[in-house]
Amino acid sequence: MSVGAPDREEFGPRTRPLPFERGTDGPRVVLVGVDGTRTSERAGAYAAGLARRQGAALVVVFVSSSSGLSALVPGMDAAAVQRTHDELADELRRECRRGAEEWKLPVTFLCRRGDAYAELCAAADECQADMVVVGASEQAGHRLVGSVATRLVRTGRWPVVVVP
Repeated sequence: MSVGAPDREEFGPRTRPLPFERGTDGPRVVLVGVDGTRTSERAGAYAAGLARRQGAALVVVFVSSSSGLSALVPGMDAAAVQRTHDELADELRRECRRGAEEWKLPVTFLCRRGDAYAELCAAADECQADMVVVGASEQAGHRLVGSVATRLVRTGRWPVVVVP
């Protein structure tokens, strides 16, 4: 996140507040986790289309995981890693603003730091999300250890859509 950039921004039309009720005719709040990968871009497009068709609000969450590996690997510049994360957050923020204006969709952009699974769970609870959308992991190691998507599905607190 850029210096001075807020961790929450809202774009597009305002939604009218409704009482929270799980299990209505369709989702009223769709939360999507994005990280700049191809699968997260597809998840974002799917979630935006679903929110638009359902008349729901879209909450886009970017989690910047502060990796301790950058300090352990010789030659890795922690400041460069942070700049890359900041640039990605700025690009995602611009895409949210553009999409909100183009599709007349209420979009909230959240930029968080920490563990992706924990931050997505916290954001879904805070926003009272009716569903969570994430992209499938493309990392081979996640087949053994488990991905964020797998952990979200196992949590079972919200319907989770995993976009390939």
